[in-house]
Amino acid sequence: MAGFDDASPHFLGHRERLKGRFRAGGPDAVPDYELLEMVLYRAIRRADTKLLAKQLLARFGTFAEVISAEPERLMEVKGVGEAVATELKIIHAAAMRLMKGQVINRPVLASWNAILDYVRAAMAFSGIEQFRVLFLDKKNQLIADEVQQQGTV
Repeated sequence: MAGFDDASPHFLGHRERLKGRFRAGGPDAVPDYELLEMVLYRAIRRADTKLLAKQLLARFGTFAEVISAEPERLMEVKGVGEAVATELKIIHAAAMRLMKGQVINRPVLASWNAILDYVRAAMAFSGIEQFRVLFLDKKNQLIADEVQQQGTV
């Protein structure tokens, strides 16, 4: 490559190249482990995050399952401390807010199947039972979704 010494380590500039590929191609331009790598950059500022991203995916299966995992389970993976677990839960919370924002005040709950799809998405990968109350208006638009109880219901 132009401008690179043959003796340069391959990882020099990796983060910038990865971010550039993401910016140019969007979310589908990078596989799950690279998207997870970029999320981990915020919690792990100066170390390689590729191995940890791959370990998390090997343990939990998918990007969605990683960010949905309970912090205690995340911290069972070597290299995941409180900062990493918190960063992953922030991403999970942002994804949940995005999903709720797309559903609130929209007539997506017009059928029983639509309600089941919404609840499955809202509770995806949760290892804790939840008793939820969905508040709908006359047009079956979701007004609010409140968790009333967690644990053994």
